[in-house]
Amino acid sequence: MLSVTIECFLFYREMEKFLTTTYKELNSSMYKFSKGLTLVLFSLALSACSSSPEDNDIAAKTSPDVLYSQARTSMELGNYSKAVRSLEALDSRFPFGPHKTQVQLDLIYAYYKMDDVASGIANIDRFIRLNPTHPNIDYVYYMRGLVNMQADSYLFHDMLNIDRTDRDPKNAQDAFKDFDRLIKTYPNSKYAADAQKRMLSLKNRLAKYSIQVAEYYIKMNAWSAAAVRAQSVLETYPGTPSTERALEIMAEAYGELGQNQLKQNVLMVMQANFPNNEILSN
Repeated sequence: MLSVTIECFLFYREMEKFLTTTYKELNSSMYKFSKGLTLVLFSLALSACSSSPEDNDIAAKTSPDVLYSQARTSMELGNYSKAVRSLEALDSRFPFGPHKTQVQLDLIYAYYKMDDVASGIANIDRFIRLNPTHPNIDYVYYMRGLVNMQADSYLFHDMLNIDRTDRDPKNAQDAFKDFDRLIKTYPNSKYAADAQKRMLSLKNRLAKYSIQVAEYYIKMNAWSAAAVRAQSVLETYPGTPSTERALEIMAEAYGELGQNQLKQNVLMVMQANFPNNEILSN
C-alpha cells in the first residue's frame, strides 16, 4: 500500500493555488479544464512522491540520539519530509530529551523548506513563548519573517513572471513586521543585514499593492479614497519606486475634488523629484 509523502501534497496544493488564482476568472469550461489538469498532474506525481510503510515507520524503541542523527542526515540530503518525521517523533517521545531545543530549531527550518507555513509559524511562536531568552532567539524571529515572506510568494507566478501584487498582502505585512522587530530588538544580530534587505523588497511589494488599491478607487470615482491611499504610500513606504505613481494619483484626485492648492503642492513636489514626468507638461 502506497503512502503519499508530504512533498507530493504540497506540490498539489501549490499547483491548485496557482491554477485557481490564475484561471478562476476565465469561463467555467476553462476553469474545469485547469482543475482536471491539476488532478492529472497530481496522479502522475504519485509514483515519484510515494514511499513504502517501512520508510514511514519509525521504530518505537529508537533512541533519541539515533533519531536525531537520522533527522540530521535527512536534512543534509534535502529530504525534509523524512527529517520532519524523525524530529516530530523526537519532540513527542522525548520532550525533555538532550536535543529538545535543537529539535525545535530544526523543525522550524524543515517546515520552512517544505513550505508548511502553519506548522512553521506554530512552532516558531511556541519556541518564542517557551524560550524567550535563548541565545538563538534572533534566528527564530528571522525565520518567522522568512516563513511569512515565503507564504506571500506564489511559485508558479514567479516561474511565469506573473505580477500578482494585487493579492492579499497579509503575509507580506506580517513578514515586514517580523523583520522590523528583529532589527529593532536585536540590531547587532548577524541576521539584521539580510532582514533589512528583505524589508526593502517587502516595502516595494506593499507599496505596489496600495497603488493597485488607489487605482481601483480611481476607476470607481472614489477620489478622496484614492488620494488618501496614495498618500499612505508616501508616509508608510517612502522612497519606493511607487512614489512617482502615488504623486500622480494624488494630483489627479485633488484636481477632481477641486482641491487646487493641494494639487499645486503635489505638482511642486513632483517638479523637484520627477521633473520629466508627463503630468507636469499638461
